[in-house]
Amino acid sequence: MALHSHQAFSSPAPIDFNSIKHLTKTETKAVDQLIIDELSSDVVLINQMGHYIVGNGGKRLRPMLLLLAAKALTGVDDKHLILAAVIEFIHTATLLHDDVVDESDLRRGKDSANAVWGNAASVLVGDYLYSRAFEMMVRTGNLRVMEILSKTTTAIAEGEVLQLLNCNNPETTEEKYLQVIARKTAILFSAATRLSAVICNADAETEESLARYGQHLGIAFQLIDDALDYKANKEDLGKNLGDDLAEGKPTLPLIYAIQNGTEKEAEIIINAIKNGNRDAFHEVYGVVQRTQAIAYTEQRADQEAETAINAIKHLPDSEYKEALILLAKFSVQRNY
Repeated sequence: MALHSHQAFSSPAPIDFNSIKHLTKTETKAVDQLIIDELSSDVVLINQMGHYIVGNGGKRLRPMLLLLAAKALTGVDDKHLILAAVIEFIHTATLLHDDVVDESDLRRGKDSANAVWGNAASVLVGDYLYSRAFEMMVRTGNLRVMEILSKTTTAIAEGEVLQLLNCNNPETTEEKYLQVIARKTAILFSAATRLSAVICNADAETEESLARYGQHLGIAFQLIDDALDYKANKEDLGKNLGDDLAEGKPTLPLIYAIQNGTEKEAEIIINAIKNGNRDAFHEVYGVVQRTQAIAYTEQRADQEAETAINAIKHLPDSEYKEALILLAKFSVQRNY
């Protein structure tokens, strides 16, 4: 396969994420307020941690997808706002649990919650956020919504367990790896856009195409995250470079480099994955560069983003549909 250096979507003018964000500014404010209201608990630690995590930046990409998709259909109502907050709570709960499993001490450039309050508190507050999310979704009074979100959280948990099984396993294939990120990351993107359609009473075809858009966008997004672990700088990335390697995670750049490097190069990466060895980062980085593994990962991300865009071709033209297309392009263009 001929590799390019990220050509498909690397348009000369970088996409302005803030102008996309601006389209849902009013609704996002309402969602943020809802998140703060729903986080209030008489258990002080829950309040402290909840506000710390939710106030800790982040692109709020998943709620934004839900709101943009709704605006591309019939518009945003109160149920959309509730579900946007629910999606963010589920996402935040998975981050809390992830950071404990990965023993991460940085999240979005700040100390992770487990680094501040410890693992036990992080796991329990993650559980609280999941429970709160389910309590809120019941308020929509829509059984289909509950079915989608319960299946989504089950799949996320399966993805996390699969990832754990792949840890320190250099024999993980590209197919196995894509299965993990489809469940662990992409399914929440997909749920966000699908739920939008459900609340708008869209037809089955529109619902499926928006769900497909979210799924492929989510995979593209994760693949670029994997690439950034070998090319971004720590300040942009908001976590330590080489974290994936230190955790023994066989991400796509490493899988590709093992398959396409010399025997000696493959051995360097295999040992680093087996031992979760951050000290090997520079050596591994050299192999990743020489085998063009980043270019390959970015190319795969471009394909996913293109599939996402094609999925929503038939939606009526609007600035919101255009924003969804731009978000797919942004997901592969970004450097953070």
